[in-house]
Amino acid sequence: MTDNEYLNQAESLLGAVESACDRINDATDADIDNQRVGGMITLVFANGSQIIVNLQKPLQEVWMAARAGGFHYRCEADGRWMDTKGQGEFFQHLTQFSSEQSGLALKFNS
Repeated sequence: MTDNEYLNQAESLLGAVESACDRINDATDADIDNQRVGGMITLVFANGSQIIVNLQKPLQEVWMAARAGGFHYRCEADGRWMDTKGQGEFFQHLTQFSSEQSGLALKFNS
């Protein structure tokens, strides 16, 4: 994957996270505060817990930090961002971790 391809895919992922937060906030009482600075988005939940998603351009990865730990993702040929240790897909994890941290059944997708 070229650097430009990575940046396009990664920016799409960050945009999808932002859009999902807006959709979730409109449809539920989750009240997720999402703040984007450059290649990093911080999701802050009503209870004060956070999930941080940031781009790692030199490695062509996206990293996520949540209460469950730190995770690294690479974009596969099919456009899905998969955990580098084979533990799952980015949006699947974001759904799981945000639901756990918020105490609500939330759904993130690409």
